[in-house]
Amino acid sequence: MTPSQQTELEAAAFRRLVSHLQEHTEVQNIELMVLADFCRNCLAKWIAAAADENGVEMNYEQAREMIYGMPYSEWKDKFQTEATPEQLAAYDAKKKKEL
Repeated sequence: MTPSQQTELEAAAFRRLVSHLQEHTEVQNIELMVLADFCRNCLAKWIAAAADENGVEMNYEQAREMIYGMPYSEWKDKFQTEATPEQLAAYDAKKKKEL
């Protein structure tokens, strides 16, 4: 496999991941953080950092829109729910384990 082919495959897999997350709005970011230690916002931060490293003009909000498929404020209003006490406890327990 050439480096170019590898990049294309990685890009395709990333696009599929983003599409999957956009389709599954019922999955909350706090759940992703507890289970996988990353969320949609993390992906947006990684995209914004990669853009910066490569001299591409993109701010965090633009990166969020790329990941969420809409402005974050709109996604939040439509799909984000209040974190349950159980979700918050799981998140706190995970963070304590990491220390």
